[in-house]
Amino acid sequence: MEKQIVNSVCGPIDPKSLGFTLTHEHFSLDFEKFYAVPPEGLDEFINDKITLNNVGYVRQYPYSSRFNINFQDEETHQAVLSDIKNYKRSGGGAIVENTSHGLNRNLELMYRISKTCNIHVIAGTGHYVQDVQPSSVINSTLEELSDLYTKEILFGIPVDACDDHGSLIKCGIIGEVGSSWPITTFEKKVIQATAETQSILKCPVSFHPGRDKKAPFEIIRLYLEAGGNADKCVMSHLDRTLLHNEDLQEFANLGTYCQFDLFGTECSYYQLNPTSYMQSDEQRLSHILELINAGFSDKILISHDIHTKHRLIEFGGHGYAHILNNILMRFSLKGVDLNTIDDITIKNPAKWLQMAA
Repeated sequence: MEKQIVNSVCGPIDPKSLGFTLTHEHFSLDFEKFYAVPPEGLDEFINDKITLNNVGYVRQYPYSSRFNINFQDEETHQAVLSDIKNYKRSGGGAIVENTSHGLNRNLELMYRISKTCNIHVIAGTGHYVQDVQPSSVINSTLEELSDLYTKEILFGIPVDACDDHGSLIKCGIIGEVGSSWPITTFEKKVIQATAETQSILKCPVSFHPGRDKKAPFEIIRLYLEAGGNADKCVMSHLDRTLLHNEDLQEFANLGTYCQFDLFGTECSYYQLNPTSYMQSDEQRLSHILELINAGFSDKILISHDIHTKHRLIEFGGHGYAHILNNILMRFSLKGVDLNTIDDITIKNPAKWLQMAA
């Protein structure tokens, strides 16, 4: 059997060394294009820095605060660094940083956090949704996209910050691969390029679906038809996309990893999809328990998808250690045994992330 490794930003590592792993987070990204105009009369509360006087409004309308969605300034980076140190102290071992092309990926910061906090960080290649891409990228051929993903996984990206393994950082996943609803022609091309690359490299991939319950199914149909392997595929954000157990179990039967990655988001009003709603942590746990009882414990992943300031501890949020400190004990209280918890938080991530050396 070929030796299996995980590509971290500090070089290849043994999958068994990952430990507790968050599979969908961000340290820095450009989310400006998703700014939403605040409700009338709330501008004066939302447009300033986050304080005790306005944090309630920001939690309700997070994408209406330009300060909140600026997740790439130095103030954010310092808050993230402090937060990751707390994650490490709480028992965290690894984080998959899902910022892909179109969101202003910051590999230097990933490397610095990994070295400073002594945690494993896995970076992603791939492309986010069409709305954040320049025309030059949208007009890329399938072959050009696949070549880029292959290069960034096999050979790496030049990064000046590296000081102990040359100047290249290799990506460990293709993701997050973003699509809208309906899926655009460009996004279909990206899904197909992801599948073709995955079929050759046997690498892990992660998808961001549009906000419609048909979206995850359509993405996987395109991915499988183009040659992708379901066993190496994660479908993100199922806790805001598939809200009913029958839909979740139908999707789980397709064989991909089912990811519940919005833990800590407890506001039911979902600003990016107001006709729907955002589930609570209790609802997330309930759906996960249904999947466990249906025999899918080996296909479940969990995370927070932190990408705005207000979810960081420094700005009044729950931080990257929320699952470790507040959710694992609730699994136990609901009767989930320790082996199953380890599967979801340690073994499943390691199995998904590993690839041939």
